[in-house]
Amino acid sequence: MTDLPAWVPPGVDLNTPSAARAYDALLGGAHNFEADREFARKAEQVFPGVAASCQANRAFLRRSVCFLVRNGVRQFLDIGSGIPTVGNVHEIAQAADPTCRVAYVDNEDVAVQHSKLILQDNAGATVVRADVRTPGDILDAPEIRRLLDFDRPVAVLMLALLHFIPDSDDPAGLVGHYRKALPPGSYLAITHATGDSRPTEMRALEKLYATSSNPAVARTTEWITSLFDGLELVEPGTTYVPEWQPDTSLDVPSHPEHYIFFGGLARKPE
Repeated sequence: MTDLPAWVPPGVDLNTPSAARAYDALLGGAHNFEADREFARKAEQVFPGVAASCQANRAFLRRSVCFLVRNGVRQFLDIGSGIPTVGNVHEIAQAADPTCRVAYVDNEDVAVQHSKLILQDNAGATVVRADVRTPGDILDAPEIRRLLDFDRPVAVLMLALLHFIPDSDDPAGLVGHYRKALPPGSYLAITHATGDSRPTEMRALEKLYATSSNPAVARTTEWITSLFDGLELVEPGTTYVPEWQPDTSLDVPSHPEHYIFFGGLARKPE
């Protein structure tokens, strides 16, 4: 192919779907390839409602960032931030307070390249290419240290990320590392895929993701809740994402447990 748009980095594989680009396709975004769109169509077939689940997860991001700004947080570290689409963390936070600073982290080339394009004129936001499995590369990155002050509260977001980390890489231990590094008063937001209410369909979805560049594993709601050990959960605690502080009661679907993503927001005590 020639004349690729600026957000496509050199050498990117156009034929193997990636989780970030498939998620963008499920959200109705434009920064994906035909392989990703076909993957998204198959995902909706094996797990009907997966697109609605991704949209509900995006809405959780908006509500949690708004909560954080209302409660005094002005620094955000979004790990596994994905391909930017409408309603990014910096857009939400800086609309509420222009002094908010946001550092994005992702290991997907398209996500990083497109983030650089949209952030080039924003002094209060940056993006770093790194992997959640190497905390030192993130927490000690000069660009992140330049922007964020780790002597003051920071909100770390890990949304729809950890199900791409296999058990062999100890995702719970990784979360514990980040939790320990945060100063008191900081917050941790996590959402994670679970198949507790739809195990057969989730197994089919996991099988499909095994054909992508990012295999995924769903985990139990109890395991996801355990990631917040030692922190103070914000009401209503860990829930399926449509149930977490909805804008109105009408925004909660009749079966929120069908929406794949489970998680919450918690504060590190003083």
